[in-house]
Amino acid sequence: MIELDTNVIVRYLSKDDEQQTEVATQLIMQNECLLLQTVLLETVWVLGSKRGHAWSREQIAENLKHLLGLPTLALQGLEQMYQTLRWYEAGMDFADALHLANSTSQFATFDRHLANKAAELNAPTKIIFLGQQAH
Repeated sequence: MIELDTNVIVRYLSKDDEQQTEVATQLIMQNECLLLQTVLLETVWVLGSKRGHAWSREQIAENLKHLLGLPTLALQGLEQMYQTLRWYEAGMDFADALHLANSTSQFATFDRHLANKAAELNAPTKIIFLGQQAH
């Protein structure tokens, strides 16, 4: 199984370099590949960043769904990644959603937005908001 770097995924999805897109596509389509959660996190950042590709949340989610549906691609933490994608589509920051999807019990944060969004989306992880404790 071949683990893929962010740049391979970005070339495959964005098609912003014809030669590298062709190489990435052949690699992904002709081999059993593994997509690590950290690579997917970086991919979302590159695609959504104004310094990157400046894609909308909808564009990113649509392309990730395509990617996750490829028969040659396995995903590290498949269940957690699908939960991450659902929360991301519902407006949660991708990194925050990934953290929560992988959390097994309780998650402490100073991030009020994360705590509020988790409550709004009924995240099963108990959020410990530390903001009121900050001086």
